Amino acid sequence: MDKFVITGGKKLSGIVEISGAKNAALAIMPACLLNDGINELTNIPEVNDIFTMIKLLNHLGIESNFEKHKLIIDSSNITHQDAPYEHVKKMRASVYVLGPLLAKYGKATVSLPGGCAWGPRPINLHLEAMKKLGANIELEDGYIIATTDGLRGAKIHFDISSVGATGNAVMAAVLAKGSTLISNAAIEPEITLLCEFLKRMGANIGGIGTQKLEIEGVSSLAPANTRIISDRIEAGTILTAAAITKSKIDIVDSEIEHLESVLWKLEETGAKLFKNNDIMTIDARDIDHKSVDVSTSIYPGFPTDMQAQWTALMCLTEGTSTITDNIYIDRFKHVPELNRLGADIEIIRNSTVVRGVKKLKGAKVMSTDLRASASLVLAGLAAEGTTEVLRIYHLDRGYQKIEEKLRLLGAEIERVSTTEF
Repeated sequence: MDKFVITGGKKLSGIVEISGAKNAALAIMPACLLNDGINELTNIPEVNDIFTMIKLLNHLGIESNFEKHKLIIDSSNITHQDAPYEHVKKMRASVYVLGPLLAKYGKATVSLPGGCAWGPRPINLHLEAMKKLGANIELEDGYIIATTDGLRGAKIHFDISSVGATGNAVMAAVLAKGSTLISNAAIEPEITLLCEFLKRMGANIGGIGTQKLEIEGVSSLAPANTRIISDRIEAGTILTAAAITKSKIDIVDSEIEHLESVLWKLEETGAKLFKNNDIMTIDARDIDHKSVDVSTSIYPGFPTDMQAQWTALMCLTEGTSTITDNIYIDRFKHVPELNRLGADIEIIRNSTVVRGVKKLKGAKVMSTDLRASASLVLAGLAAEGTTEVLRIYHLDRGYQKIEEKLRLLGAEIERVSTTEF
């Protein structure tokens, strides 16, 4: 098991390229189950969640080759329609295979998913959508057992906009007989990319990018190619690293517009932001950051996946800020660890009240989930002395060699093997 050892107080400078979005790739990869042939996906990040999905798809019979951020998926010889616990326990996105398997093969046995260890995140919206499309769903011994004699178009309304459920419903509906209308669909960039990829396969989807998707089922789909969009959460994390260390850096990100809600908030703190083609510059030198409240919401609002990182930044501002998570009401496992570094944060229901302090001081802290881990790294970059961040395997699930990118910008951060847990 590895840990990060960070010597804080270093200014950052330079330019770094943002990796492909793992959340987008994790939806696109299972979509290849819907066709028979060779699909080429580029700009795939080298993170553990991607390797987990590859292993799951290989179990199903897909042949793959992953090299230099290009993933070749050959879906012409699917041999299994089950996603066993050994694969699914590591990552919630594994449930994305449910819709494609059910639509193409009429059956799917999928373990109830795992992933980050926080909060109840039920998949009832996924299952209800499959039922609306004509699937029979049973839960047995921790598995979803789904069968159908043929999916049929239906009207599906999500009471809560869900990226995962929208993705699964769309992938099931494209091969269903007749018309499907999905209302209150998620409009995140990852869903837009998925729908565009399905259209390249030959799917008939209208309303892409809106909350109302109209799908006319087709009898078959062909292989297709696509490039994965840049990771807006990685971009936000790196920009926040510059802000918390009062630095000036550049990032290369061709889809920075996907991050507008975070950019606006960074400007409210006093940081200056400039865009020139694909280059985004943040200049947070010689400023005293203002405390800025945020409330997370569905896209295009402030993302819940940036809530922990924003909390770290607010620790070193003047004044008091309130950070409310309206998506996941108990996503605050980073708070006790930030307080170990000298922060002054109080949890009140689904909000944190952050009282800015003059400085943070290095200490040993424990990662608990992907984004919480990122917040501890950011705090460590700004803290006096040495910070050790344990259990960084959480970070490896979603950030591609983040320590190398930060080191390229001048951070003093090292990955060290450890027996500590």
